[in-house]
Amino acid sequence: KNSIKAMEKELVTCSLQGKEKTALKRSQIFQIPGGKDLETKVIVVLGKAGMGKSILVQKICQDWSNGELSQFEFIFWFDYKQISLPEKRYSLKDLLLEFFVKPQEGSKEIFEYILQNPAKVLLVFDGFEGSHDHEHFPRCSASQPETDLCSVKELLSGLIKKKILNGCTLLLTARPKDKVYQHVSKVDKTIEIVGFSPQQRELYITKYFEGLPYCGNALKLIKESEYLFSHCYSPVMCRFVCFVCETVLEMGDKSLPSTLTTVFLKFVQQKIRPMQTDVTAVQNEEILATLARIAWCLGEKNQSAMKSDLLPSKEVKEFALKYGFFLPFVFPRHSDSGEEEFGTTFADFVIQNFLGALHLMLAEEIKDKSLTKYLSFPSKKKKLYNWLDLVPRFLAGLLFLQDDPYFCSFSSKDVNQSNKKKKTLLKYIRRLQINELCPEMLLELLHFIYETQSNYLLQHVALRLKPDLSFLGVVLTPPDVHVLHSTLKRSKEEFSLDLRNSSIDMQGLKVLVGLKNVASFRASLSDTVRLWKSLEQTKDYQLLRASTEKFVLDPFKAKTMKDVSDLSELVEMQKMMINCVQDASGRSSYEIPAIKNLRKLAFAMGPVHGLQGFLKLVEILAAFPSLQHLDLDALSENGIGDEGAKSLSEVFPILTSLETLNLSQNKITDVGAEKLATALPSLSSLKTLSLYNNSICDFGAENLAKVLPAMASLRVLDIQYNKITGVGAQQLTDSLRKCPHIKNLVMWNPTIPYGVLEHLQQLDSRISL
Repeated sequence: KNSIKAMEKELVTCSLQGKEKTALKRSQIFQIPGGKDLETKVIVVLGKAGMGKSILVQKICQDWSNGELSQFEFIFWFDYKQISLPEKRYSLKDLLLEFFVKPQEGSKEIFEYILQNPAKVLLVFDGFEGSHDHEHFPRCSASQPETDLCSVKELLSGLIKKKILNGCTLLLTARPKDKVYQHVSKVDKTIEIVGFSPQQRELYITKYFEGLPYCGNALKLIKESEYLFSHCYSPVMCRFVCFVCETVLEMGDKSLPSTLTTVFLKFVQQKIRPMQTDVTAVQNEEILATLARIAWCLGEKNQSAMKSDLLPSKEVKEFALKYGFFLPFVFPRHSDSGEEEFGTTFADFVIQNFLGALHLMLAEEIKDKSLTKYLSFPSKKKKLYNWLDLVPRFLAGLLFLQDDPYFCSFSSKDVNQSNKKKKTLLKYIRRLQINELCPEMLLELLHFIYETQSNYLLQHVALRLKPDLSFLGVVLTPPDVHVLHSTLKRSKEEFSLDLRNSSIDMQGLKVLVGLKNVASFRASLSDTVRLWKSLEQTKDYQLLRASTEKFVLDPFKAKTMKDVSDLSELVEMQKMMINCVQDASGRSSYEIPAIKNLRKLAFAMGPVHGLQGFLKLVEILAAFPSLQHLDLDALSENGIGDEGAKSLSEVFPILTSLETLNLSQNKITDVGAEKLATALPSLSSLKTLSLYNNSICDFGAENLAKVLPAMASLRVLDIQYNKITGVGAQQLTDSLRKCPHIKNLVMWNPTIPYGVLEHLQQLDSRISL
């Protein structure tokens, strides 16, 4: 089973919105295009707690020891929570050569070599989230890195700001919520580790139970518990679920706990019960209560480690180490002193969260009325950051387990106080304005309520959801999808979901879209097309038809080449669906409603790929019969130029529904204006045309003036901020007399003398300055 812990995480993804998930080799993590060799490079690896950041770091160290990553002669790896206690101070030499490695001889020479060759050094600070509570890093005052003592925060500040060991490579791991960027002004590369796919979860579970007689039963049992299987996307959670499943099968039971709270109650019980007698049971309860208090107190300070001599008793220390709640470690010692100091850290973040929740429930000093301030649903729109972010879920679960045999055997405390806290929680939930919660807080509430397994509360929340639920840009993990799905299923109302940029996996998208009361949804084009292709391959034509009917695309904005490629793939998808989706009369003609009903299409790709992307977009414009608004105006300026204008003009006859065409700020000259003018009359529905801020001169204005009378539907023409002189302005004005249908001509140009323009406006009041 030890080999399972070292299972390689395969997917490492860019966290920037709009980036696709991309598999990286570990060696690629350190490839920074355009990086200066003489400057410190900062790489940040993000991932939720338990996603495998520490395992990734271990694998990097293993790769290096096997002769890979040859650019580094030294790798130093630090567990940030162990070395960042506020009372500890080190010199850089202590940290490198006392904590990580202790050379028997030549320390001074080795350290001098490191100082002279920083580019050959990789420093890894694993668990950087421990510093998020500080608004700013303190200044590093270490002028002599060999001897000057500083806090770890000061040393890290000096490394990041290139005051110490400039030219080295820094690898920081942190949780996505942590405020890494307020400490690190310049990050050269950001990577995010994602969880196990469903296939990887099955592989992990199979490996865990490999060789055991109930291997097949274990996988079947876990998959049947959809909620627990969804949590197995997290490697750490998967390990806990497997442990509890192993316990259940060994005891002859046939069902798993239904919530995370009962999973961890079972886990703690199984750790303690085999060695427990009636006498030790009471002692264990008292020690657990002490550990729970420690977990909470450390968590409030955003810590999970402490010096061993600060533990309240030897019994608590031995109990915590014996049953695996704590892990020991050694602090780095100073070069001039020989004594080692020992520390302890919670073995796992989930255990600390669970014990912290246990403390809130059992502690007599925490009254029922003060309990709500520890929940994660503040009245403010922005959610307050909580380092022990699983505590509210565990607390809800524990408070609703008063009659559960797990709980009764776990604690002999008087339940009256817990009942009061439970009633307070119920009252708090009833008063919550659920339909006003932001998406992140709503998801937290759904998890919170799910742990209670209270039908009343589950129904209470389901009935108060607003019909339009947007999770735009909010990461939806498999457990998030499960609790959302189970809540929506309880409601009879119809819902509209926005799932764009939510990183939802295909299975999650499938189950949400498949709900009968989800009337419409928006999702990333690539995810949607991937789902439809999967449904087509499995011949699930019923869900395929239903999901295409629900999919909403309008309005669509193309900001990357991938957006245009995805849109092209959607058009291709329609051709495929003609063969597998029949209408009510049995005919095989079918239009995807999202394509048929697209009315506004915006294009904002910028100058680098603007023309290339636009030429590709023009190829598929004919597929959108209802397109009314084509907007090519972007702050970054697309710059489609004359070539883009020519390409667009060729498809004008097909765009029969187009009412608004915005070609502002696209570097179009007289050449492009002439091509446009020739084809503009074929836009039979065009009402508004904007050519604002291009490079059109009098020749272009003359060509536009010629065709204005033929554009019977046109109401507004904006041609200001071009290079038209009084000559071109006069031609446009003369043409305007023949165009009673035009309501407004916006014509101010810096090259038109003001007196001329004012005179023209007096001739025709439809001209705007």
